This record gives sequence, structure tokens and C-alpha cells, in this order.
Amino acid sequence: MKQRIFMYLFVFSVLLVLFQYVNSKRIFEDIDKKLATSNSQLIKYKDSVAVLQDDILNLSHFNLDRNEDAISYFENQGYDVSELIPFIKDELYSLNEIKGEHPIIPYASSEGRRMLINTIKMLNHKWIIADFSDGEYWGEIFLTYEITENKQLKFNLAESFLYPFY
Repeated sequence: MKQRIFMYLFVFSVLLVLFQYVNSKRIFEDIDKKLATSNSQLIKYKDSVAVLQDDILNLSHFNLDRNEDAISYFENQGYDVSELIPFIKDELYSLNEIKGEHPIIPYASSEGRRMLINTIKMLNHKWIIADFSDGEYWGEIFLTYEITENKQLKFNLAESFLYPFY
């Protein structure tokens, strides 16, 4: 009787070990598949990030913040660029507050509205691109700017266009 109990225990132990082995093998293979999938996605995502970084670098080429020559131009004249850039943008935005037609935008607005500058991008130490709108019509302007000897900021309209209304 004692032998049969040991034999049943032995068979039960072998079945339990076999079950554990098969189950562990299946879990290991599943984790291995997930790891391979994750690695392939990681490679794809790294490639996507590299492409996006190249795009950002290309798009920011005409940007005052990344233009060392333009920054050096201002620094050589004694300006603090971190204060000057916001000042120039603020001065251009402050033209939106002038009563009547906008002094820089050469287009009349629709009835009851005003043309306002919405977005400004400083290209370098001499050029600015801005977009404007009155809520119905919109367009873009290309400005030149300079800081005079009297430390006055002067904007000059170089080009402008108004998108057609459909």
C-alpha cells in the first residue's frame, strides 16, 4: 500500500513538473514574441524621431533663434537678444491697438472688423514674416525692420498678399 501511494505521488509530481514546463515554455515564447515586436516598433519609432528631428532642423533654418550671424549682429550693437526679440514682437503686436486701419497692413478690413496681426516669425536681424486676419479675410506680410541710431524701431512693408475669399 505504501508503495502505491509513493508511486501515485511520483506520477503526480511528474505530471505537475511536466505541466509547469509546458506552461512556462508557452509563457516564455509569448514574452519573446512581445519583445521582438517591441524591438521592431522601437526601431521604427527611432527612425520616425530622426526624420522629425531632421524636419524640425530644416524648418527652423530661417529662424532668428538659430541664426548665429543675426544674433551676433545684435550683440555687437550692444543689445541683449533675449530682451530684444520679445520687444520687437511686442512693438509689432502693439500696432494692432492703434485706432482705425492698421498702419502696416495695406488691405481694408470687412465691415465692423479690423485687420490684426496674428502670428509673427522673425527670420533674421532684418526680416519678419507675419500673418493677419479680420476673421473673414486673411493674408501675410513680409516686413523689414531696423533699429535706428536713436534706438527707435522702424518697420517697412516689403511685400504683402491677401488670400482669395471663396
